[in-house]
Amino acid sequence: MAQDFRLLLVTPETTLLDQPIQSLRCTLFDGQIGILPGRMPMVGRLGYGELSFESIDGSESRYFVDGGFLQVQGTVISVLTEQAVPVSELDAAEAEKLLEEALNRTAVGDDQCNTREKDQTRARAMLALAHQK
Repeated sequence: MAQDFRLLLVTPETTLLDQPIQSLRCTLFDGQIGILPGRMPMVGRLGYGELSFESIDGSESRYFVDGGFLQVQGTVISVLTEQAVPVSELDAAEAEKLLEEALNRTAVGDDQCNTREKDQTRARAMLALAHQK
């Protein structure tokens, strides 16, 4: 029988999840990754986008994650993120508003330009997931 993982999904405020899972898919800053039991240890930087996992009962759960880090060590997957929102709770109108604000914001200098670009990327990822519900 395949060995299951334990998923720890943590934000600065709380531990959102601590549960056994069979597999996980998520968005890294440079692409997608799927993780199955037997995965070698790793650390990765999360992007803005979807984190989905299959529970041991076979049901799938989907979250929007707001960057952060993922660590696989043994049978534990730790996901540390600024925020994690169930995809079912995403609001497309709110995501469109956030994108419009980021697109219209004037930016001067590298820091403001980087922040504006980051906010645009986050809003686009939220919007894409909100339309997939």
